Amino acid sequence: MASVASSAIQRGQVDLVDFVDWSSVECLNQSSTHSLANALKQGYRDDDGLHLASDADEQLLIYIPFMQVVKLHSVAIKGPEEEGPRTVKLFSNKEHMGFSNVNDYPPSDSVVLSSENLKGKPVILKYVKFQNVRSLTIFIEDNQGGNDISIVQKIALFGTTVDTTNMKDLKKIEEH
Repeated sequence: MASVASSAIQRGQVDLVDFVDWSSVECLNQSSTHSLANALKQGYRDDDGLHLASDADEQLLIYIPFMQVVKLHSVAIKGPEEEGPRTVKLFSNKEHMGFSNVNDYPPSDSVVLSSENLKGKPVILKYVKFQNVRSLTIFIEDNQGGNDISIVQKIALFGTTVDTTNMKDLKKIEEH
């Protein structure tokens, strides 16, 4: 399976988990016993016994801010055949979204996950829409089987960091 996942990831693309601002990560409608950390955090997300589950219905709204600007290339969302996510909408740099206003904005990209994707095959995103990403909002609209609960076993984001200039590091040039 590792070869399937790595073949879709281009050279130079890295797992962006180390750049997530964990203090501001949010997930709306997550089960109290099966939280987002189970699917997103390194170590947890590779444990088959742990997963993220929705609570009141099949929808999940996940907000992932980054500590620095990134370019997002692809996303891998793993889940079971029936309860795994089906329609996933991704929003770049949209903060404070809720279920009441998620449909007010056009997504940066929208994907329907196949059974191959649910096994870990990354989805290549519309790269041009994800060049300057400070945060990513993932809206899981429904699941494969139309069940009341959606289950996500793993979320992995692949891309590169953007080298930004820290203006404080620049020295003022004095005129002579």
